[in-house]
Order: sequence, then C-alpha cells, then structure tokens
Amino acid sequence: MKKSIALVALAFSVTGAFAQDLTSKKGEPFLPEAGEWSVGIDATPFLNYFGNFFGKTGPNVAPTWNNYSLNQTITGKKMKDANTAYRATIRIGLNNQKNKNAVAEFVAPTAITSALAETAEQKFDVRRASTRNIVLGVGLEKRRGKTRLQGIYGADLLVWGGNTRETFKYGNALTQTTDAVIGNLDANGNGTATVYTTDWNAVNPAYATNVVAAAPGFANVDGARALKRKTNGRIGVGVRAFVGVEYFVAPKVSIGGEFGWGVGYQLNTKNKATWDAEGTGTAAGSTQERKEIKTKDATNGGGQFIIDTDRNAINSATYNLIGGSGTLRLNFYF
Repeated sequence: MKKSIALVALAFSVTGAFAQDLTSKKGEPFLPEAGEWSVGIDATPFLNYFGNFFGKTGPNVAPTWNNYSLNQTITGKKMKDANTAYRATIRIGLNNQKNKNAVAEFVAPTAITSALAETAEQKFDVRRASTRNIVLGVGLEKRRGKTRLQGIYGADLLVWGGNTRETFKYGNALTQTTDAVIGNLDANGNGTATVYTTDWNAVNPAYATNVVAAAPGFANVDGARALKRKTNGRIGVGVRAFVGVEYFVAPKVSIGGEFGWGVGYQLNTKNKATWDAEGTGTAAGSTQERKEIKTKDATNGGGQFIIDTDRNAINSATYNLIGGSGTLRLNFYF
C-alpha cells in the first residue's frame, strides 16, 4: 500500500514537473502575445558551438529538420493574437560587377607605321553585369498547445523573379580587321595574335561569350559583338501548406521546424541581346555594312509546373522553394 501511495505521489510530481509553468521565475511569459513581432534565424551555428563543449576536438554537425529554411531569405512574423500569426518572407539580392580588360588599339597600317613598327596604344574593353534575385512571401500561421511545446500549421504564398543584365563597351570600333582576331585569348589570358576585342568567356569561362561569327536570324554576318543582353529571366509563384512545432526554451525564445507540401509554377523568359554586327553582301561590288541588330534566343524559355513535398515545388537554377539543406530555426519574439 505504501509503495502504491509512493508511486501515485511520484506520478503527480512528474506530471507537475512536465506541466510547465508558462511564466518564468521573474513572471515573464514564455509564449508570444498579440501584437508581438518575431524574427527567425538558422540555429545551426548555436548548436555547433554548444556541441563543442562536450570534449570533441572537431566541429560538431548540428541536427537538421529538412525542407524548412528558405534559401538566403529573411523571415518574420507578427502575432495577431496568441494563436494566430502573419508571416513574411523577403529576399532582395542585387549583385553589380564591373570588369576591364586591356586590348591593343587598332591602327590602320600605313607605310610609316609599317616601316617604324609603331607599337599600338593600349585600350580597354569594359563589361558590366548585374544580377537580381527578388523573393516576396506572405503567410498565415495558426498555433495549438497549452504548454511551451506549440504546434503550428498554415500556408505561405511566395512570388519571385530575377535575371542577369550585361552591357559591353569596346576600345576599338568593329571592323573586318578587328573582327579577324576576335577571341584569340585563351583561358589564361594569353594569345598568339594582337587582340583588339575581348572574348570575356576566354577571360573567365563563367561568362558567356560576347563575340559570335553569325547572329541568329541574320544572313551574311561576318562577326558581331554584344552591346547588351538579358539572360536567365524568370518569374514564379508558389503556395505551400506547412505543419511543425516550436518549443520555447526561454521566455519569447523558441526552437522549431516545419514540414510542408507545395504547388508552384515558374515562367522562364527568353534571352535577348543587342549586337554590334558587320558583314559583306554576296553580290559583286557590295561593300561592308555595320549596324546594330537585336536577337532573341529561340531555344530557351517556357516554364515548369510541379506539385511536390514542401519547397521542392519549384527548383530553378537560381532560386528554389526547397531552400537548401533545411535546418532547425531559432525564433525571437519581442
């Protein structure tokens, strides 16, 4: 009998221990309240840091909760009431770049310059590039639970877009003579002939070539150099439902994660370019012609529609709803 009473008392004490008072010893509430804001960050660095206190010489690997984090985005919430929150997601990524490359000045040969072997003056070709990645999202989150362990569920609406724009300036005017030695630089920047026009792909393989021998849709083009172009254009929209948990480890501080299911569509726009082109007609007596032409890539474009678990709903080259590895999140309410 005494053992039974002791077991019942122990059960009540354990139950009381796990009941979890929702205020701290200082009277601070653990759970978020109406009107409060929240920001979430990746918890991995904190878990790695504290894990290294346990005698391990190398860095510990933090546990993950797959399909949670949005790639390179900021997330936040505003509590409408104790059980409802508005969610927001934003990413504004702008990357501007400028490259310069020295080229020789083209001088039409004359009797004097040929005899004296005059050295050409150095000029510069300039490439400017800007990449844009924009992500905006809104959502509604509902909460359940009467302890520090809270269940969450709801839905997010996300829209995104981006592209890459390039402009080019050249030290030499385009002629058949300068065109004849376009692209003689190798990947190391070395060449076997005087280079009057920079092929940026030869300088850095990550850059698309800006010089071509023929332009799509145009006949009799002997050579062309890009003046400006827009590539990798995309715009998309996605909706995802989610369910997850948050555990409040301290007043207004929680750690949590979520799973979801999404539907998304992304439209890929066609690459466009404006070229400085020159060419010679095939008729007898025809002369060289130089003009600005515009082209549109007929091989790219289209779109994709996917229904899949969580952020696999879209998987574009630059931005995707899957968001990378997925991690536990640390949330702060204030």
